[in-house]
Order: sequence, then C-alpha cells, then structure tokens
Amino acid sequence: MKKLLTGLLLCYSLVVQAETQLLDYIVAIVNDDVITALALQDEVRATEAKLNEQKIQIPSRQVLERQVLESLIMGKIQLQLAARTGINVDDNALNETMRKVAAQNNLDLQKMRMVLEQEGLSFNQFREDIRNRLIIQRLQQRQVVNRVNVSPREIDAFLLAQAKQETGKTATEFRLFHILVAVPEAASPEVIAQKQKRAEDILIQLRAGADFQKTAVAMSDSPQALEGGDLGWRRLGEIPNLFADALSRLQVGETSDVIRNASGFHIIKLVDKRGQSAQNIVTQSRVRHILIKTSEVMSDFEAQARLEGIKERIEKGENFADLAKAYSEDYASANNGGALDWVNPGDMVPEFEQTVIRSPLNKISDPFKSDFGWHILEVLERRQQDNTEQASRMKATEQIRQRKIAEDLQTWLRQLRDEAYIEYRLNSTTTGDRS
Repeated sequence: MKKLLTGLLLCYSLVVQAETQLLDYIVAIVNDDVITALALQDEVRATEAKLNEQKIQIPSRQVLERQVLESLIMGKIQLQLAARTGINVDDNALNETMRKVAAQNNLDLQKMRMVLEQEGLSFNQFREDIRNRLIIQRLQQRQVVNRVNVSPREIDAFLLAQAKQETGKTATEFRLFHILVAVPEAASPEVIAQKQKRAEDILIQLRAGADFQKTAVAMSDSPQALEGGDLGWRRLGEIPNLFADALSRLQVGETSDVIRNASGFHIIKLVDKRGQSAQNIVTQSRVRHILIKTSEVMSDFEAQARLEGIKERIEKGENFADLAKAYSEDYASANNGGALDWVNPGDMVPEFEQTVIRSPLNKISDPFKSDFGWHILEVLERRQQDNTEQASRMKATEQIRQRKIAEDLQTWLRQLRDEAYIEYRLNSTTTGDRS
C-alpha cells in the first residue's frame, strides 16, 4: 500500500490533464457488463505514467491498449465474481484503509482530500479505486490464498533440498523477469502449436537484443506484464520448480529457453542474484497485555478511557495479572494474567510490535489501537536469541506458500477468463486469440 497515493496521484493527474473530447463507446463486453473507450483511455494514460516512472520503455499505442484492456477485463471478471459471492468492502473498512494510505503519505484524510482536489482529481473516484482493489484482494484471499496449505513434510523436504544447494552462511535470492504465453484449458493441438511458435518467436527477439521488460509489457499474458514482467527478488523456495530447474543453468543476464507447463509457455531472465545471512539473531521480548475490543456498545473513546483507568490502577499498586484476568478480552492470555510469553519480531501486528519496541522495561504503555482493539502492555524482559532454526522453518513455510499461491492464482485467473463471455469491439485490439 506504501506509495499508493503517490502513484495514483501521478496516474490520475495525467488522465485529468488529457483531452476529454473522445466520444465514448463500448470497447469490450465482459459477461453482463461493458468496458468503455473512456475507461480504457484513462487506464492507458495511467499505465503510461507508471511505466515512465519505472523507466520501462512504452510499447506502441495499439499494443499497450490491448494489454491494458486485458487487465481491465480480468479486473471486471473478478469484481463480478466478488459481487455474486457476496464479497464487499464496507465504508468502515474502506475508511480505515484510506486513513492508512493517508498516514503512509504523512497526511490525514482531510489533507489527502485537499491534495487530490488541488490536483483536479476526484476524491470519490480515488476512494472507489481503493475499494475495488480491496474487493479483489478479499476475493483472491477466499478463492486461492486461504486454500493453500503447507505440510511439515513439505517443509522438511524443502529444507533438505536447500541444505544441499546452499553452503556456508549465505542463502541466495534471485531477481527474475518473466514472460508468459498463456494456453487456454482444453486447447486444440493447433492452438498449442500456435502459442508455442509465438513463444519461440519472442525468445528469438530477446536473444537478438530486444528489451525484456518492453517485450513483456507488449506480449506477456502474465499478471505482471504491465510491470515489465518483474517478479522481484525471490529465494529458491518461492520459485516454481519448473523455473528453478531452468534457473540452475542460467548466469546473471541470461534468458532461459521456452518452458512449458499447463498454463502455457514461459520465458524467464535472471536479472541479478545476491546472498543473505543465514544466521538469525533476534531480540525477543516477554510481554503481557490487556485488550479491550470495540463494538456497537464500546466506542474507541470508551475503550481507550477504560484502559487509561486500568493503567492508573496498576500504577497505584494493583496487580497487572489480576486486572488482565478481570478485564482483558484476549481470553487466551487473560487466563495467564495477560502473559504472551516470549515474542519474536514479526509475531505481532505492526502497532503492537512498535509499542513493544518503544516501551521501556517494566513500564505500562499508554493505550494504543490495533486491528484487534485497544491495548496496554508491559515488557517484562528482553533477550538476544539465536532463532535460526525456527526462522528457517518459518521462512520455508512462507516461501512454499507464496510459490503455491502464485501458481494457483495463475491457474484460477486463467479458468475465470476461459469461463467468461468476452466480446471485443476495439478496432485496434485483437480478439481473444492472441497468437
């Protein structure tokens, strides 16, 4: 979410500054909804602004329109599914996210509205864009992310394979670019052959010196196409096994051969790699806390005031543990006098962790708010701990999980698109066959 306001401001300002004399018409039908020419052109200008900011060469207008239209179609399909399955973002959740966006840009909501209006932008349109992003996140969470599981056996196998490949005190991260030529489900042999030929032609262009990111923007079917195919930095466990095999044969700057799997034909480029320290020494804190949740009958003001009263009682000599048992609504810890035992960095939500870091030993914090409600806490002790083994298992779990999510999300998006009714009406854009 960080830098979201800055990016959207840039995109929207260019849209507003552009000519608005374009006659609106339908450029695509997506199930029972439409995408209009004005919506497409606004998003094209926003994408051009983003690519310029990232210093990625912009392809021809026709190619960019096609890619942006595909992105809009996928967004429309997901929002339609979210509506059918009852996924929404209410105003309270949206307002909380808006406050976070504003805070990350050192603004409050009122000042953010003023900044937007000074740029000639619509605060309501900005707000709805954030709402749609959150709806799609929730949909993907329900349909894909929450269904991904990682077993202890997978973690053990991952760590064993990693130990064989990585020696000494460093682990390697890889920065990858990626191009996908997607193959629809149940595609005919002729379609598969066309897609393979297209991927091979792209590879020939790349090896003849074509810029990978510009080519990805123009030709890739991947969700990262409009980011130049940039997959970012990933450790080996976060990379699909199919790519990892090809990666083992690449030097920095080299591009793989065409790689085939069920979703289509892939090309990857190893942009860079770097080592990381494998030893993990952390500062652990032994913490206890009292939680008061907000509700229809307990406002933020009342919860904060109640905790201020409890804090005052503790400072006057009453027992923290007894008051936690009596008042805390974190019932699991309340039974232990509010004790959370030793906590590691990253174990708690950010607001809680930052308060732990700032708090002196044996001093009750001021009330503070997190996603769970209002808290006070006390740090009883700190220690340095070699957390390497636990951290390795946690990292392995997360790397395997992220790899599975990426693979499953790509499959799910392809299925959604294959099942949708899509009619193209943009003369400069090809139809569904992108061969």
